[in-house]
Amino acid sequence: MSLPSSPVMGAFTGIQWDPMQKLRLTQPEKLLLRSGEANPIDYTLSNADESRAYVKVVLKVLAEASGASGPSSKVSHLKGMLPDEEALQLLYTDPMGVVTHYAITKLYDIIVCLKEKKLGSDVSIGATFYNEEDGNLLDEWRPLLRVLHLGGSGDAFAQRGAAYCLAHILMAGCPSQRFSTNRSLKINHDSVMEPLQALISWITSQLQSSASSSLSLVTPTLTALVTCPEARAMFANSGGIGYLSRHLRNGAKGNKTSSATVQQLYELCFCLWTITYECNSSAMIRATFVRDQAVNALVDLVSSAPREKVVRVALSALRSLAQCSGDSSPSSDSSKKEVTGSTFLSEMIGCGLIKYVDQMKERQWTDPDIVDDLNVLHKLLHENFKEMSTWDVYMAEVESGNLEWGFLHTEKFMKENARKFEGPDSDFSVVKTLVALTASHDEEVQAIACYDIGEFVRHYPNGRVIARSLGAKDIVMRLVDHTNEELQRHALTAVSKMMVSNWAAVH
Repeated sequence: MSLPSSPVMGAFTGIQWDPMQKLRLTQPEKLLLRSGEANPIDYTLSNADESRAYVKVVLKVLAEASGASGPSSKVSHLKGMLPDEEALQLLYTDPMGVVTHYAITKLYDIIVCLKEKKLGSDVSIGATFYNEEDGNLLDEWRPLLRVLHLGGSGDAFAQRGAAYCLAHILMAGCPSQRFSTNRSLKINHDSVMEPLQALISWITSQLQSSASSSLSLVTPTLTALVTCPEARAMFANSGGIGYLSRHLRNGAKGNKTSSATVQQLYELCFCLWTITYECNSSAMIRATFVRDQAVNALVDLVSSAPREKVVRVALSALRSLAQCSGDSSPSSDSSKKEVTGSTFLSEMIGCGLIKYVDQMKERQWTDPDIVDDLNVLHKLLHENFKEMSTWDVYMAEVESGNLEWGFLHTEKFMKENARKFEGPDSDFSVVKTLVALTASHDEEVQAIACYDIGEFVRHYPNGRVIARSLGAKDIVMRLVDHTNEELQRHALTAVSKMMVSNWAAVH
């Protein structure tokens, strides 16, 4: 990730530290800042002690400049790059806004420089941002979190940069990253967990919005965080899979509520793919993938094919789910069905992935990863399909919510399988799902759900009473005046079947 330049970057060379009393800088701290400006960043970070001292001063500048009063009055609202003259004017009208951007830019440069150091170097993110004595995270990190929670509309540049820097600082303290830093450095991993949870909570709060601007704040940070197993698990436990799935589903269908760009869809899908690697070790994460309908979102992406790179990572995620196993981490709840790769394959079949994979295999792909993923998915899907009864396929389709006209939605199929609508627990869960699907955003799905409910009423003994008790009549009745003529026709027919005891005689 490359942090976009600050809109007021042209003012940085005009910053004078002596007049800025609000920053409460000592003379040695001012000298250190001037030295950092006069020399290449790699020289400033040449040894661990000097690197830590410089970082502490930059973080102090950020702490004093950003304050607790919210975003700056002018700089925080800027969108595009200002000419140098206009940027320099802001040093007089909004000096703390300029200095906040300066500090964020410096911290980003520091992180990039330290990341490029050789493995095992004495100067690293861990050696710079963690105390040598007790291995704890430096207390000075807190202004970064405060910048994320600026009031009002915030400061997009500062928030994006602060989140990215904080992510790399915290990842350096995670147990899985211990081999990427100096072996002699002892880091207290416990000092990282609370700040990491705070960062992830901020990310999930931004993902609750469908705005592209909110996504642009977090996707660079999230794509970095998901390379760390501890962060992946924490994000999944914080509802992250659901947020990602919703954005991907809306983006794939071109939903008006989604403003995600193709690049953002790729980054969000990449994040979901990396989390699939936690499935083998976590029954909870496997169950969450099912609960949050992640397979639906991924199949929607494959079918809409926004760009080849998005399709590639979506297929990789589907393959990872199809091949996952619960052997090393069985569910602790014996009353619930174990979620494994077979579970996900059934969902994929219900979403119609077989058709898309068969079609895609006919195309010429230049990317060998896509070819390999298609071959593996084709084999697994067809093997699983052979073991499924037509009722299993129907159940998978209904549970996926992706209903399509075909043999499964005919009088013959419904008549032969009417008794199976009871379900293993005699709770008619399939009928409940069909009733819920009459409120789908897809009008064809609504029409098919109405048809299936009407056929259930016809062929199941006392089906009319059961459908009414589940609220089907009132809900379907609302669709009788729908503007879509096909949906209107199926809704009217379904309501008629619920009201007439001998439909065959009337028909």
